[in-house]
Amino acid sequence: MSPGPTDSLAAPLDGEAAHRTQPQGRRRLGRRLAGARPLIGLVLVCLAGQLLNSDFGTWDNMMNVLTRTAFIGIIAVGMCFVIIGGGIDLSVGSMAALIAGAEILLLNALAPHAGSSTMVVAAGLVAAIAMGAAFGLAHGLLITKGSIEPFIVTLGTLGIFRAVLTWLADGGAITLDGTLSEAYAPVYYGSLLGIPVPIWVFAAVAAAGGFLLNGTRFGRYVQAIGSNEQVARYAAVAVDRVKVVSYVLLGACVGVATVLYVPRLGSASPTTGLLWELEAIAAVIVGGTALKGGSGSVFGTVVGAVLLSVISNILNLTSIISVYLNAAVQGVVIIIVAFLQRGRR
Repeated sequence: MSPGPTDSLAAPLDGEAAHRTQPQGRRRLGRRLAGARPLIGLVLVCLAGQLLNSDFGTWDNMMNVLTRTAFIGIIAVGMCFVIIGGGIDLSVGSMAALIAGAEILLLNALAPHAGSSTMVVAAGLVAAIAMGAAFGLAHGLLITKGSIEPFIVTLGTLGIFRAVLTWLADGGAITLDGTLSEAYAPVYYGSLLGIPVPIWVFAAVAAAGGFLLNGTRFGRYVQAIGSNEQVARYAAVAVDRVKVVSYVLLGACVGVATVLYVPRLGSASPTTGLLWELEAIAAVIVGGTALKGGSGSVFGTVVGAVLLSVISNILNLTSIISVYLNAAVQGVVIIIVAFLQRGRR
C-alpha cells in the first residue's frame, strides 16, 4: 500500500526533529563538561601535588588545607550570589577585619559582667553575624535605592571599614581577653568525628547556599537578574529586594567566617582579612561563575576555593616560587579565567 499524505510528511519531519535535537544534546553535554572543569582541575592539581611532595596527600595536610579554605570558602558562597546577580563586593576583607575588632571589643566589655564565658562568646557570635548582615544591608540599599554602582559603593566601604578598625585599634591590634580565649578556642580548634569545626560549618553553609540557589524562587530570581535585569523587571521580579537580600546574605557569610577566624589568632589588626576579597572573587570565577552574571553554581565555587588553597599549599610545600607570590598567582588565575570567559553571559 502506498504511503498516504500524512505518512509521506512524517519522515522528513522526524528527520528535522532529530537534526534539531542533536545540537541541543551537544550543547547540554558542553555545559556539563564546562561545569566539571573546576573539579577536573582540582583532581589534576592534587595529583601534581602528590607527585611533587609525598606529604601533600596526608590526612593532616588535607584537614589543614580545608580548614584554611573554610574562611574564604564561606565568604565565596555569599559572593557567588552577588556575582551571579550582576554585582560585586570589594569590601569583604575590610568588613571581616572590622567585625573581628568590634566582636573582640564587645567580648572584652561583657566578660567582667557575665558569669559564664560561654554565654559571652555566644553573644559575640550572634553580634558578629548580625553586624555582617547589617553591613550587607547598607551595601544593598546604597546600590538599589541610591543607584550607585556596586564597585563604587564597596570600594568606598573597603576604605571606611579598615580605617575604622585602625582607629579602634589605635594603629595596633585589638586582643581577646585571656579568660575568653579558652571558651572561644573550640570554635576553631575543636573537631567533630575527627573533622575540624570550620570544615563542618563550611559544608553546612555550602549546602544551604546550593539549596537556596538551585531549589528556591530566590535563587532563580538572582540568576534571572544577572542574565537580564530589565527583562526580570518586566517579569514582575522584585529586583531591588533580591539584590538587597543577596548583599545581606554575603554580609552574614562574612560574619560567620569572621567568628571562625577570631579564635585562630585571638586578635584583630589593620592587616586582618587583607586580600580576602581577591581570594573570594577568585574562588567564585575559578568555580565557573560568569563574571557578567546570570550563571554559576555554589558547588563550583566550593571547588574553586579548595583549588586555590591547594595551589597555595603546594607552593608552600615545594617552594617552587616564593610564598609571598601567592597573591600574584591568584591574580594571574583571575585574569586567565576572565580572558577565557570573555563574551560569556
